[in-house]
Amino acid sequence: MPELVVNVDHIATLREARKAREPDPVHAANLAELGGANGIIVHLREDRRHIRDRDVYLLRDTIQTELHLEMAATEEMQQIAGEVKPEMICLVPEKRQELTTEGGMDLQGREQEIADFLRPFQVRNIKTSLFIDANSKQIEAAYNCGTEYIEIHTGHYADAPDHVSQKRELEKIVNGINQARDLNLKVNLGHGLDYKNILPFSKVSGVREYSIGHSIVARAALVGMERAVRDMSEIIRGFPGNVDINF
Repeated sequence: MPELVVNVDHIATLREARKAREPDPVHAANLAELGGANGIIVHLREDRRHIRDRDVYLLRDTIQTELHLEMAATEEMQQIAGEVKPEMICLVPEKRQELTTEGGMDLQGREQEIADFLRPFQVRNIKTSLFIDANSKQIEAAYNCGTEYIEIHTGHYADAPDHVSQKRELEKIVNGINQARDLNLKVNLGHGLDYKNILPFSKVSGVREYSIGHSIVARAALVGMERAVRDMSEIIRGFPGNVDINF
């Protein structure tokens, strides 16, 4: 059965809008766990625009599930992650002017560099993941990097303007999942998934976890964090996880 890992970055975004003390992403993470989250994920950006170092260290000390840390492949982030010891790290690309992560990493030609970056985590039994598009060359490159997991970027699917385009993007994701499984890579999905566009994945097999943040936080503003997470968790728990999609 696939799992739900909740991203609390946008709780921190709201806090930083006023440079205030609340809402606290650490508190939100605790409520997410009560709602059924299997883990908490945060992105500690180089510019610290939302999640702060303090948040990461407090989450490590307080959450009862797994901590997953998204980060750029920099020496600073490698050091912080080494101190925090999350259950999983996920390398993501960063652009200074982007509102949110716009796409997957380009791994081609960087396989040895990324493999060297991941090795210290693997030695310490920290799971590693690479955030990439559903592109056959990128999936092959991820395999050559020696990672255990990939997270396929679902943003193009989520942003598709019509049903035909959405179906085409879904096909790409399913093909990517199948390729990754053939290479013995474990697959997570994330970016832009919400309470409606996630439903077609009920027919998709091979997904280990769904990383969802913005739609849960948006719903939480109206109904509360615990209920928002519980609603998404119930959707995902209804996925059989063992049937292939038919187009």
